[in-house]
Amino acid sequence: MRTQFNEDNSSSITVTGMVRDSAGLGMLPPDFSTSGGIQLNLDQITAALDTLRSDGRSYGNALAVITTRQDFTMNLINTLKDGSTQLIIADKNEEGANLLALQTSQQLGIQALALASQANQSVLRLFQ
Repeated sequence: MRTQFNEDNSSSITVTGMVRDSAGLGMLPPDFSTSGGIQLNLDQITAALDTLRSDGRSYGNALAVITTRQDFTMNLINTLKDGSTQLIIADKNEEGANLLALQTSQQLGIQALALASQANQSVLRLFQ
């Protein structure tokens, strides 16, 4: 099984399965009729255990690499999501401030027009 670590497939790890029955481990049928046969069986069992332990270490190392990479990727995803959320919130705050500034400017303009109109009317009253 090949596990890709990046989008362009330049980093990956391949874990291959193995047949680990008695034939896959190279064990002969048991022979308990002689002490030599028993010793041969014990040697085969010891070799099979060593092979299984080695396979277990290999799978464990591959699992550690994949788990570490998965944790890194999940942390990166969370960091990017948090960053995008902060950008959206910052944009909303900025737009809210801009809208408030425009509303205040509009209100000041209306007040200035009202004052100018009152001043014109006051000048006209002087001449009546």
